[in-house]
Amino acid sequence: MDEIHNGKSSPFQFLPEDCVSNIISLTSPQDACGASVISVGFKSASESDTVWEKFLPSDYKEIISNSLSPLNYATKKHLYFHLCHSPILINNGKLSFWISKSTGKKCYMLPARELCIAWKDTPRYWSWTSLPESRFPEVAELVDVCWLDIRGNMPTRLLSLKTNYAAYLVFKTTENSYGLEAVAKASVSFAAATTGTSSSSAETSDVFEPEGDSVYLKTPACAHDVRYGRRWRHMLPRRIRRPRTEDEIDGRVPRQRNDGWQELLLGEFLNDEGDGDIDIKVSETKILNWKRGLILEGIELRPKEEV
Repeated sequence: MDEIHNGKSSPFQFLPEDCVSNIISLTSPQDACGASVISVGFKSASESDTVWEKFLPSDYKEIISNSLSPLNYATKKHLYFHLCHSPILINNGKLSFWISKSTGKKCYMLPARELCIAWKDTPRYWSWTSLPESRFPEVAELVDVCWLDIRGNMPTRLLSLKTNYAAYLVFKTTENSYGLEAVAKASVSFAAATTGTSSSSAETSDVFEPEGDSVYLKTPACAHDVRYGRRWRHMLPRRIRRPRTEDEIDGRVPRQRNDGWQELLLGEFLNDEGDGDIDIKVSETKILNWKRGLILEGIELRPKEEV
């Protein structure tokens, strides 16, 4: 390696390339990308498979072997950035998988079809359709229901260890949606391993008001008076609705994503040792509050620092 710093030779020029690669592999993907512009020698060392295999999840080979579509990559660096920017469907389409660009930690989305949704197989309440912008073949659209109960389950052994995760509901709303401004309850908790998440029975929901954090599937609005007109005698009171500000809302509201979907934070947890399962749910079960117009893609789990 022939790098020069302030007129002096770098001590790294005397190290074998594989030694420099091992050193860089102890840093981060960002550091490795930065090192590649230092010199020709550093570029070769920082782009080696030795470096980028360390940044990939330890079980990446098993994960990508379950991909619905074969992955073609020339180097481990190419694979790393492919998995950062292009989620893959694994386990016969029952999971979407990708990795964090900054840390290489594992991220997943459970599709709507694999969630436990009250009455999801009853066409009167839910319909199933496809959208070109969805990563899954099907999304669920809420037709009309008074009892909204959505639950997901994920074995924590699939997630990265020693990592703070956040769970999000990923969805859209239609133009004719209603009833989604009511407060709902969301929770994320550890539980013993379960046998699956595909049941559609409403019996999975509690009869009583669910517990958890207050969330809204649609930002609630409030009404206030305004006056309009060019002259006072033409000014008439008019009621209009505006979205509430964050200070006026006692709960979490959705935010718009770059991919066109919205996401709602359901909760957070530390995956310490990867033991047991994590249960995720959101419920709004006020019988007189009918709801429609929710298009559900799934529940996403990703490291808390990811935005």
